This record gives sequence, C-alpha cells and structure tokens, in this order.
Amino acid sequence: MIKPVIGIPMGDPAGIGPEIIVKALANDEIYKVCKPLVIGDAGVIEKAARICGIQTGVKTVSGVDVIDSDNRTINVVDLNIINPDSLEYGKVQEENGRASFEYIKKSVELAMEGKLSAIATTPINKPSLKAAGIEFIGHTEILAGLTDTKDPLTMFEVRGMRVFFLTRHVSLRKACDMVTKERLLDYVERCTQALQSLGITGGTMAVAGLNPHSGDNGLFGLEECENIIPAIQEAKMRGFNVEGPVGPDSVFHLALTGRYNSVLSLYHDQGHIATKTLDFERTIAITLGLPFLRTSVDHGTAYDIAGKGIAGEISMTEAILLAAKYSHPYSQWVKRTD
Repeated sequence: MIKPVIGIPMGDPAGIGPEIIVKALANDEIYKVCKPLVIGDAGVIEKAARICGIQTGVKTVSGVDVIDSDNRTINVVDLNIINPDSLEYGKVQEENGRASFEYIKKSVELAMEGKLSAIATTPINKPSLKAAGIEFIGHTEILAGLTDTKDPLTMFEVRGMRVFFLTRHVSLRKACDMVTKERLLDYVERCTQALQSLGITGGTMAVAGLNPHSGDNGLFGLEECENIIPAIQEAKMRGFNVEGPVGPDSVFHLALTGRYNSVLSLYHDQGHIATKTLDFERTIAITLGLPFLRTSVDHGTAYDIAGKGIAGEISMTEAILLAAKYSHPYSQWVKRTD
C-alpha cells in the first residue's frame, strides 16, 4: 500500500509549532502509516530540534518523490523566510505572521497539485497575521479563501466521538439567532455528506438542544419548538438518519458510548467544552468540504512556553495520524463528486 504524504505547514515560527513538529516526527508510529513533509523553514526546524534535544537530520527537499521515510530525517520544503538566529520566541511579529501564511499557501498549492494526500496544520497567531496585513481570521478562513470554498465544515474528533458546529466564531447572541430551520437542514445534509467523505455511512446523527432540557416544550425558550424540531422532522422526511433535539447535558455522553455517529453542536463552546474536557490533547479539528483533507491541533501558539522545549506533541501526533487515516477515503470521495 502506498503511504499518503501528509503536509505539515510549520505555523507561527515564534510559537510552539516547530517544537511539536520535531517531537511528533520522532514517533515511529507516524512513519508506519504516512510520509510526513514539513512546509516551512529548515533552519527553524533544526533550531527546534536542538532546543528539544532531539537527534534528527533535516533534509531540504524539492518534491515528494525524494522524501526519506524514516524518523531519523525530517523532510522540509524550505521557503527560507525566517532567519533562525534572529528569531524571537513568544512575540507577535509581522514577519512571522507573513511566514505562517506563506507556509499554508505553499501547502495548499502542493495539495491542489495532488502532491499531498492531506494537510495537518500547526498553530498560527491571529495578531501576527493581522500585523502582516493578512485579513483572514484563521486557518479555516485562509484555506477557504485559497481554494474558493464556501463555508467549509469543522468537525472535532476525540476518542471516536465526532462533533460538528452549526456556528463558530460569532457571539453567543448571534449564534442563537443563526439557529434557523433552513440553516439546520442545510447542515444536516452537509454533515451527512462530510461523514460519507470519511467513509462513515452508518449510524445516526444527533442534533444538540440549544436551551436547558432542549427547551422543555417551550418552558425555557422557543428555539426548539419553532426551528430545531421542525428542521429535524423535515430532515427525516428527506431520508436523513438524524435525531433530536437531544439535551445538551447528555448528548455528548451518548455519542461517546456509541449511540450516535456524530453530534451537531449549535454553537462554538457547546461542542468545544465537551470535547476538550473529555481529552484536551487528543481533540483534533478536521476541516471538511475543501478539495483536500485538513486536520489540525486544537490549541494555540502557546507563546508563554515557546522556545523552551517543553510543549507537548500529543495533539500534533494525533492530527498527523488522523490525516493519514482519513486521507484515502476523503480523496476518493472528492474524485467521485468532482
């Protein structure tokens, strides 16, 4: 079996991205399932390896056909943007924001050319992006913009539990206003297709309630009665295997035990709190609907510990392994739907 090539854009050079990359790529398990390829600055990766006390070689490569597939060598597409000798860790800097954007841009180019099977991203820093004049809010928006993708889906996976998000980076007040019948129907359909793109065809999706006890027949809010229940009823009529609204205090536990194949969370923190409380380090974000699969660590640049060699790599390792796991079914699904 041909191993997938997983692209790893280096993230913000002043953050922990380079360190968690070199630590993760010292793990034999990664090389059993894929060929990792870092897109960034070779000098910064070499410096991170020294800081972390990891004995590894760093090989600058021009293409995927010359990748060394063992954990004694880190393969890097070297964009040569940041001087490692003058790199200042833990600071918002224009040049680092620009560099992190260029790493992502190059990764997208390689993926669109079919040279990468998937992308596993590392943290970027929003203030650094802004300082560099990059108008995108974050990774998902950058990837959507570079691939001309409208409203890609975010799914979290942790210990087999999968969580989609009806709304993401908006205020709680606006999120409540966005819980409409039309939007819910659209997301049930798109989330079902997203699961299929990962090879998941069985099971039932649960829609989380918005209010305590899912509104309790209008006692604690009317959103369930007016929008959520009608949307689920119509989705069932259209043939979608969906249930709800399921009380938000129990739906994630039920999904974890296998009753549901996924949960549609109605706002950002509803799903984030559930997944990260379960296992913060192994909660992995997956972006679906792009022309390629993207996984990501679900933590930030951790400026307070950057450059100290103490950042944990578990999330990075899981993101790479999950990218390898789903890359083949996703790529086949993209080909079928083109």
